[in-house]
Amino acid sequence: MITGRKLRIYLDKGMRAAAEEGRNNFLNRLKNAVESRDVKVEYCLNSDANILKSRDRHGFTLFHMDDPYHEKSLTMRRVYYYPFWQIETSAKRWEWAVSHANFDPSEIDAHTAKSFAIQWRKRLFEGWKAIKNQGYVYMPLQGRLLEQRSFQSCSPVDMIRETIKHGPRKPIVATLHPGEKYNAYEYEALAELMEEYPEFTVQSDGNPESYLAECDCVVTQNSSVAFSGYFWHKPAVLFGKIDFHHIALNVGDLGAKDAFARLPNHVPDYDKYLYWFLQLQSINAGRPETEEKIIETLRTRGWDL
Repeated sequence: MITGRKLRIYLDKGMRAAAEEGRNNFLNRLKNAVESRDVKVEYCLNSDANILKSRDRHGFTLFHMDDPYHEKSLTMRRVYYYPFWQIETSAKRWEWAVSHANFDPSEIDAHTAKSFAIQWRKRLFEGWKAIKNQGYVYMPLQGRLLEQRSFQSCSPVDMIRETIKHGPRKPIVATLHPGEKYNAYEYEALAELMEEYPEFTVQSDGNPESYLAECDCVVTQNSSVAFSGYFWHKPAVLFGKIDFHHIALNVGDLGAKDAFARLPNHVPDYDKYLYWFLQLQSINAGRPETEEKIIETLRTRGWDL
């Protein structure tokens, strides 16, 4: 077990200021939780020099989204939406504990799950539209379109080709990620695909929610948009590893042909899954039991508190 009487939390400048001023509810609850165990909290600037020094400092270390590279450290990250968080031993979502947990819908009360999903659907998606299908595949693209990374079954460009080959005989509407910068080779590859396959189009703008309200399904590597699609009861085909894979059709496990073959009859219990994933497997910073759950999580991750 790791022991220590001080917790240093490494944050960027803006988040550090919010923490020190008490404007981040999760960090407030985290601070209250560990200080109740006689552990003093210090907010540190997230710089390369400070991160390197953290290994030799006495006590606990908590990073924000960065990989916890030494035995005294963990990382924390928002679980797609506020106020849900996770504290983990890896920065890679597909290595998180929830990714390896077993989702059993028979253990979840249907009424509780439905009420939870309705509440958060309305809270998270302002102007939420009723569920409807307009006969197309929605494909939120991410970055590095020509590369196959370690967590991916194939490159994003090959994902497009596999979807055209094995997917539904429906139009495919792809969108570019607003936070990514694409190079000339990537734009050229997309242009060639659109020319070769008229059913494939790329949109450079638009709110993901508008596509989720109208698409028949979501196909992506591991975009969080697919998780949002669960609120619209839209099935997901994933070409990459991620933490919310349990009710998706995973190409890495099934292969593209089999994954798409199962799609017409794939109707998981979305509401039960959302309740299980967000409320039971994550830390909801807005709940009365938050501090107890934080301590339980830290102990599970190996800290002696």
